[in-house]
Amino acid sequence: MPFPNSSDLSPSSFVLASIPGLEEAHFWMAILLCSMYILAVTGNCVVLIIVKTEPSLHAPMYFFLCMLATIDLALSTSTVPRILSFYWFNTREISFGACLVQMFLIHTLSAIESTVLLAMAMDRYVAICHPLRHAAILTNAATVKIGLVAMARGVLFFLPLPLLLLPLPFCRSRMLSHSFCLHQDVMNLACANTTPSMVYGLTAILLVMGLDAILICLSYVLILKSVLQLASWKERLKVFSTCIAHICVVLAFYVPLIGLSVVHRFGKDLAPLVHIVMGNIYILVPAVLNPIIYGVRTKQIQRRILSLIHISND
Repeated sequence: MPFPNSSDLSPSSFVLASIPGLEEAHFWMAILLCSMYILAVTGNCVVLIIVKTEPSLHAPMYFFLCMLATIDLALSTSTVPRILSFYWFNTREISFGACLVQMFLIHTLSAIESTVLLAMAMDRYVAICHPLRHAAILTNAATVKIGLVAMARGVLFFLPLPLLLLPLPFCRSRMLSHSFCLHQDVMNLACANTTPSMVYGLTAILLVMGLDAILICLSYVLILKSVLQLASWKERLKVFSTCIAHICVVLAFYVPLIGLSVVHRFGKDLAPLVHIVMGNIYILVPAVLNPIIYGVRTKQIQRRILSLIHISND
């Protein structure tokens, strides 16, 4: 397949990355990704349906969980179908406009998810450290406002990323490092001064994901301090166990995010396989794991799933 003309300063398309020497395995890689995508869509849809239909789950923590499920559905759907099209039909080129839109969606949805995870951490903090004030502080109206703030925060911080790339000339190779578009990946292909774009991108990530991570850690320091003041270890474990699901979800989000950032910063000499695998993990693993984690840790969700399975068997 011919590559885009590298001397053309007006970008028309980019070329999605494949793994050298493993082109013949694309079909089976797509089967794996498709299976994970179906699992992610099914799991998150089940969570949304159960929370909607189970009155005992109509609480801020589970409304945040619904936000998380919606974000994971949007994030995986904005990338995986395009990756599958590439692997199955060898449609390696993605237009410049589509690439910028996909890049905006990935970074914005990731920022919104980070904010929702922070809100869930604050919910756990208030529930454990100030239980008598929990219902008054985290009302349904407050939960809706937090969701709107998370959305506005993500859009406002990351809308400038594609706008900063839009006027840049691209006269180098159009080959991306991933099977989808990320800001740093596209920015590195420009043949002009990318300092403003680089500085703004780093600042946005630090002010959103970085700040959220610090505040989540701080909330758990305060939670641990409160838990350790309880009389017995049995009480401490019982109270802290209500945070296990959220801690696992935070790790499922931040570990791939940090791994992908490290690969971009220090992994220029790494094999293409590492970049592609880390990118796919970042996109799909949280979406697959989140409903499983909360399904295992939440008795109401467990009971509802088992009842649905029992009804289907009957």
